[in-house]
Amino acid sequence: MTVPHPEAADLDPRPLHARIAADLRDEIMSGDLAPGAKLPSTAQLKARFEASNATIQKAVQLLKDEGLAVGRAGAAVTVRENRQRTVRPAGSLAPAANGAPYPWLVEAGERPSAARSILLAVEEVTVRGDIATALGLPEGSPAVCRRQLISIDDEPAELVSSYYRPELARGTALAESRRIRGGTPTLLAELGFPPRRSVDRISARVATQEQYTALRLPGELPVLRTLRTVHGPDDRPVEVTVMVKAGHLYELQYEFTPAP
Repeated sequence: MTVPHPEAADLDPRPLHARIAADLRDEIMSGDLAPGAKLPSTAQLKARFEASNATIQKAVQLLKDEGLAVGRAGAAVTVRENRQRTVRPAGSLAPAANGAPYPWLVEAGERPSAARSILLAVEEVTVRGDIATALGLPEGSPAVCRRQLISIDDEPAELVSSYYRPELARGTALAESRRIRGGTPTLLAELGFPPRRSVDRISARVATQEQYTALRLPGELPVLRTLRTVHGPDDRPVEVTVMVKAGHLYELQYEFTPAP
């Protein structure tokens, strides 16, 4: 349990209800308050944080708005069952077998019917900055971009933009405005570019206007941005993807084997 520092009000300029929500949010996300568990009562929170009833109610409402807590006025408020989903990035590189659904979607949704991908756009764009660098292209070069929104249980989960060098994508399904059954790892393998190595750069950022709207974010919470570069057999980049998730609802799990 987080104990408020006596000088917190001087060190943290946020309103008290926002600070209380931050402490409770951390306990929910870390599992100190388990899925399905009741939040401490209003009386307990008032004593713990030396706050008024109205301030406690505002803090709890923030957690409800964020989808971390559920409950009606006058009833016990509990931690949402799916308080935070764990994404294993290594699973998204595996090609689907025999036209099966994209493995990442199945794993993220815990059942095939829970997750789905909505194709937003397929177009040639001009790339700059870290996208151009990751693709190994000069600033201002064209690239094929596929943009999609992944939802789980009809809630937006991830905004995805994947970029491909024109000579690789043109004339293939990568440049067509239709979904790719089995995901792009399957298609890249069929095109002779099976993914061999992936490099992820992860950062926490303030959401852009597009991300805020597409992910239906409830407030000024950070998003997790992953810039992934997938390399083919000759170690050339074959796909660069920007994946953006709500930072308070998702965590990433990586596994490493120590070098011999």
